[in-house]
Amino acid sequence: MPEVAFLPGWLYQDPAIAQWERDGYAKQWWHPLAAVSQLQPGQAVALPLLGESLLLTRELNGVVRCFRNRCPHRGVELLPADGAALSCRKLVCPYHGWTYNLEGELLAAAREDGFVAALSRADWPLEALPAQQDGPLIWVALADSPIPLAQQLQLIHQQASGPWQSPLQQQASSRLRLQCNWKVAHDNTLDDYHVAIAHPTTLHREQGPVRDYRHLITDLANALVTPHPEGGSFFTFGLPPWTHVLLWPDGRMALLEFLPLELSSCQLQLRLFASSNHPLDVEIWKQQLLEFLQEDRRLVESVQLGYRADWVPGPVHQLEQRIVQWQQLYQRLLAEAQLSQASLRSQSAIK
Repeated sequence: MPEVAFLPGWLYQDPAIAQWERDGYAKQWWHPLAAVSQLQPGQAVALPLLGESLLLTRELNGVVRCFRNRCPHRGVELLPADGAALSCRKLVCPYHGWTYNLEGELLAAAREDGFVAALSRADWPLEALPAQQDGPLIWVALADSPIPLAQQLQLIHQQASGPWQSPLQQQASSRLRLQCNWKVAHDNTLDDYHVAIAHPTTLHREQGPVRDYRHLITDLANALVTPHPEGGSFFTFGLPPWTHVLLWPDGRMALLEFLPLELSSCQLQLRLFASSNHPLDVEIWKQQLLEFLQEDRRLVESVQLGYRADWVPGPVHQLEQRIVQWQQLYQRLLAEAQLSQASLRSQSAIK
């Protein structure tokens, strides 16, 4: 392994960096906003993402669309962002009654002939965002030109296309606030050096002996592949921007994300997927995963206390190569944004 180093501590502490991660880094990627199974034809659902309220609709012909969940008239949410799907043919703004179809077109406005200037409905559609369905998930992007989704998911498509494309249903979900920068939690989940030590009775039992670890590293993603005790291969994929996909040989899937909240906190979001006819006790499976995630919670919150702007991490172990892959990608995107420590600190001071 060539000479490499971890990210310096200041990148975990600078408010301007955190702002770039939301305004720049996050907008280069696709985000798994909802499960395909959450949204049937003729339905709409609103969900939060990075402080924004987003609206998904599925037309009767199956086409999925995404919009910012705000009426163009005065910015009111068309639906509450609570994840509850609504069967409907129209979306009506609860403030002034502007009415939209599932394609985002304005159909009518209350007392339409009373506007000071003549209202052209075609000028006031909902603000659309890119949306695609891939695997068991509906993905959205927060900008018009993200890195192509097929490129972002290429490693999964190459290594696990069968289970990824199977008709999985979301079975359970859970959220947990972590008192650490999201990068600390993301780094930790890519850290194959600590599993046998920190999770001897939980995750280590799924992944097996360290001697059997096999790593896959590409430009945008990485994976740990291990033989599962019950046969077949267990995959742990690390994907940008802060996403992890765990695939069991029997077709079960867990999706983990570490969504930034504040500089020193993030939200762990866990979603579990399986076939609808899989003989599975979902609650036991969920509790098993939450057990090792709670073990990690104690670790990452301790790491956060150790990180300071002047902190220089120690040497890289060969079992930490998945962290290095992601951090090198992160640094490249940071450099492409032409941001430096000095300029970021200057921007932060101005704000």
